[in-house]
Parts: sequence; C-alpha cells; structure tokens
Amino acid sequence: MNALERLQSELRPIEEKLGYAFENKSHLIQSLIHRSFINEYREGPLQHNERLEFLGDSVLGLIVADFLYHRLPAYPEGQLSQLRSKLVDAPACAQYLQKLGLTASILLGKGEAMSASKAKTSIFADVFEALLGAIYLDGGLGTAKSFMMFHFETEFEATIGSPPRNYKAELQDLSQREFQKIPTYKVVEESGPDHAKVFHVMVFLNDAEAGMGTGSSKKEAEQRAAFDALAKRGGIHK
Repeated sequence: MNALERLQSELRPIEEKLGYAFENKSHLIQSLIHRSFINEYREGPLQHNERLEFLGDSVLGLIVADFLYHRLPAYPEGQLSQLRSKLVDAPACAQYLQKLGLTASILLGKGEAMSASKAKTSIFADVFEALLGAIYLDGGLGTAKSFMMFHFETEFEATIGSPPRNYKAELQDLSQREFQKIPTYKVVEESGPDHAKVFHVMVFLNDAEAGMGTGSSKKEAEQRAAFDALAKRGGIHK
C-alpha cells in the first residue's frame, strides 16, 4: 500500500477527528497533499493543496473577522486587526492542525518529511488553511464557520481573554425554557480500537433528534452534539 492508498484508507478516522463528513472526498485528500509529494509521485495525476490553501486563507480571515466584530462590539478597527493577526498567523494555524491530530496524515516528499521544525510550522499552517478551504468548498461558509467555532473557540476566547463556552449548559437552559425538560444524550455508535475510541452521540430535545457529535470521549461527543443542536437553532452567536 503506497502513501496515497494509506491516506484514502484513513479518511473516516480523519473525518471523525474533524467532526465533518465530506460529500466529495477528493477535497479532503487534496488538502493533505503537499507540493513536494507531487514532485515525487509517479503513479497518476494529482493536485497539491496550494489552491485550497489560497481559498482557505480568505475563509479563515472572514470567519475570524466576523467572530471578533460581533464578540467585541466596543473595540476599534486597530485592535480588531491585531487580534485577527494573532488568530490567523502561521503559528496559530499550525497549532490548529496539531490540535486536530492530523499532522501525520500529510503527504510529503521525502525531503520535506525530514525538514527542520521551522519549515514544519509553515507546512502545518498551509495544510490547515487548505483543509478549511476544502470544508468551505464541500459544505459552504456556514459549515466552515461551525467547524472553526467548535474546534477553536477556546483558542479565540483565550486570545481575547474570555473563558470558553459550555454548549451543554447553554442547550440545557434553552431546553428548559422551551420544553420544561432537559436534553437527553444517547451514544449511537462506538468506533475505533479500544485505545482510540470514537464516540458518536445524538442529543434529543423534547424527545426529538436535535444534534449529533463525535469525540474521543463521551463528554467531548456530547459537547459537539450540543453545539450542533445550537447551531441548527441559530444559537451559536449571541
């Protein structure tokens, strides 16, 4: 099995880490292919991720700008620009990819695979932007925004000096207001080996399916399910 075939066989675990299943798997594959891999691959036509990176850079900038604009209504343009720069620069994007646990999934040429850590930071950042571009192409801006806010709102809030949101608590408050009962959560599937379990959880509001989430623990999956339910009801931004 060559490197590309191995990546293709690992798409579902990658999607589980992302919390998003691609309609067009080729977008996901392309986002993880570095130019150096193309230069060494001789078994068929492939596209590297630089066009997706170009797209994802703009998508990331818009999502972060939108978040800061609504989250900090009293801040002037200069301060918003400074905060945006911190949240979209190469070290930040590299950390986002590392948080997702996808650095080992990148297809690199042998020379790049042995490069210094400074070069790796640039590669990781580029791949993250390409990945976001792929999610935008596949699911639209709303999907890309939900992906960013779920995975990285903690980092966003830390940068501006605020604590992260508790989506389960917010959904419980909403459910009690509207239905006078709390949400219920159900594990609908467990996948992966025992040392790397992935839990799939569904949340119900007033006994109706309201959201789905995956995670490496039941707690994480429940938070994602609550986030999904809030997003579908327009309750992510206040």
